[in-house]
Amino acid sequence: MTSGIGTIIIPVTDLAAAKAVYGELLGVTPIMDAPYYVQFQSAGQAVGLDPNGHRQGMTGPIMYWHVDDLAGRLESLLKAGAEELQPVKDVGGGKLIASVKDADGNVIGLLQESA
Repeated sequence: MTSGIGTIIIPVTDLAAAKAVYGELLGVTPIMDAPYYVQFQSAGQAVGLDPNGHRQGMTGPIMYWHVDDLAGRLESLLKAGAEELQPVKDVGGGKLIASVKDADGNVIGLLQESA
């Protein structure tokens, strides 16, 4: 089951500058603030800033659809014709992410919260 887009990850080159801009935009302070990732929570939406995103191939923001069964959803998308970009990866605390692209090159992120 998909519960909708709950997370957007934005690749940034200057984490401090991006943190100031998105903090002002969202009107909140980060709930996670580390040299490798900053995350805000606003109106039920997680907005993450990734200073390593460009080096990992991100060309723009990725919207992550929150799913209950990431492996199953990934498999079904691949069978439907999507192309895998990032295999399942634990990003800490049991939170899993993966990404695919559709036939037009649009990136689809998948996120499963830790159990």
